[in-house]
Amino acid sequence: MSKATNSKFQLRTRSTSDKIVDIGFKNIVITMASMVAIVLFLIFVVVYYESTESISKYGLKFLYSSAWNPVKDEYGAFTAIYGTLFTSISALVIAIPLGVGTAIFITENIFPKYLRDAISIMVELLAAIPSVVLGLWAVFIMEPFIRPLLRIIHELFGFIPFFGTQPLGAGMMPAILILVIMILPIITSISKDSLNQVPTNLRQAAYGIGASRWTTIFEVIIPASISGIAGGVLLALGRAMGETMAVTMIIGNSNNFSWSIFAPSYTISSMLANQFGEADGSQVSSLMYAALILMILTLCVNIFAQVIVKKFSLKYK
Repeated sequence: MSKATNSKFQLRTRSTSDKIVDIGFKNIVITMASMVAIVLFLIFVVVYYESTESISKYGLKFLYSSAWNPVKDEYGAFTAIYGTLFTSISALVIAIPLGVGTAIFITENIFPKYLRDAISIMVELLAAIPSVVLGLWAVFIMEPFIRPLLRIIHELFGFIPFFGTQPLGAGMMPAILILVIMILPIITSISKDSLNQVPTNLRQAAYGIGASRWTTIFEVIIPASISGIAGGVLLALGRAMGETMAVTMIIGNSNNFSWSIFAPSYTISSMLANQFGEADGSQVSSLMYAALILMILTLCVNIFAQVIVKKFSLKYK
């Protein structure tokens, strides 16, 4: 019996063709992965090379100057940098509770399954809508719909510089709202996957000691999946910072700096999309300098996301 058992599990000698296939597959995977890094590095090199003229001319002043005058050859990206960071972070603040709440709605057995499945499909369909379509919807439907509400807010709190501009159309607030819609599927999908990966025994243990459903969700399930949720949030932030078409159509494209969220403004992406086609001379270099800043900001967000995920990752045995 022992000999029969041992004969069934004898080590098989790998053929030469198997070894060649394995080595070839390994080399292909390494090559493809390396190409991603190479392409990213080449993009960075090209953008940096094209922006060297503005870097040498303006230096760090480019970061805190809001002047953008091609006639006088004066350029500064502070308005665009502020618009990029403010709209992205504001959209994130609104989208986090909506996205995580939707993920909890989908993953927990609080409502009937058909309703949860319908919401999940709607979230996936929302992610498939092209940004230009969302931009058109924001221009012709969303902005006229919310304008009366923004005017009421302006009349009540207009003495605060944050709401000091009369809302007349395109501006930062509509851009923030359209970004919320665009990053909501990312936060919801990644949060849903993270919540689904929480071990069942944690839920059962919480219920076993008398915890209620909501105590289990907020004290056990969300802390256990916080690393995935945080990673999804920061990836959504990177998407919001780089969004171009929809924001370009609704933000107003004005380089005049204003603290008001109702005033027209710029993001780096919208500035590039709006001006690059007709730019020449030093303006091209300045736009490339702004693109380099956006790349660095996005890279920092992604690195921070990796650090957060590793820092708060919980390992279960």
